[in-house]
Amino acid sequence: MNIMRMKKGLFWTLLTGYGIFTLYPFFWLIISAFKTNEDFYSHPFGLPEIWHFDNFSRAWESSKLGTAFMNSMIVSVGSLIITLFVAALASFILARFQFRLKGWIMTFFVVGMLIPIHSTLVPLFILMKQMSMLNTYWALIFPYTAFALPTAIFVLTAYLSTIPKEIEEAAFIDGTGLWGLFRRIILPISTPALSTVTILSFLHSWNDFSFALVLINKTKLKTLPLGIANFADGYQTDYGLTLAAMTISVIPTILIYLIFQDQVMKGMTAGAVKG
Repeated sequence: MNIMRMKKGLFWTLLTGYGIFTLYPFFWLIISAFKTNEDFYSHPFGLPEIWHFDNFSRAWESSKLGTAFMNSMIVSVGSLIITLFVAALASFILARFQFRLKGWIMTFFVVGMLIPIHSTLVPLFILMKQMSMLNTYWALIFPYTAFALPTAIFVLTAYLSTIPKEIEEAAFIDGTGLWGLFRRIILPISTPALSTVTILSFLHSWNDFSFALVLINKTKLKTLPLGIANFADGYQTDYGLTLAAMTISVIPTILIYLIFQDQVMKGMTAGAVKG
């Protein structure tokens, strides 16, 4: 009994230590957002001597973070909606129907997951320029959607393949059509997988810097990562304002995870218990 208690105590000690180690960077980001440059250099890991709450308002106003925040929200939500719609339809067909070239199509999407996305920056820039789409929201929405689709389709197809065929047969017997089956049965059942795709896709598009830097030049269309980069110039970085802006930028990602975490947990444990 004592050995079991020791093992349990050791397990929870290691787990607590890992949790503190993981959460400390976020804690450091928040407390550093209230510091001045002098305080940041003199006490980089300590609490602020004076808590400067005005760092957030100054950061919001000085670099037009409101506009950048809205731009990031538009491209992130826009690409997310298209990704979920296309991936759900494609995964439904790939998971629930048998047809020729199905294996090749799945291979095509899997290969898409292996392509380094930044290796496509130059071809994408040339393509967007030829299509007169540079400095538009679509210049970011389309690439974000394209790079999110392979992973989204892979995750959704794998999840939908586990749904018993009897559910479809019962729906058809009750007179439900193909579209009704997809909308009323398949989509609600696949909510955990859709939640996982939502988190992954939103995080990628929200945090992207390189594509926005190359494809967007207009100040009024710059996204949040580009707005945060404005706090650093070639001579000096205002760490207080920069970290305050970064703290503001992580709020939507935390909210997205908190909203969908229950569904993600359900998806992870869906096959753990039978009967």
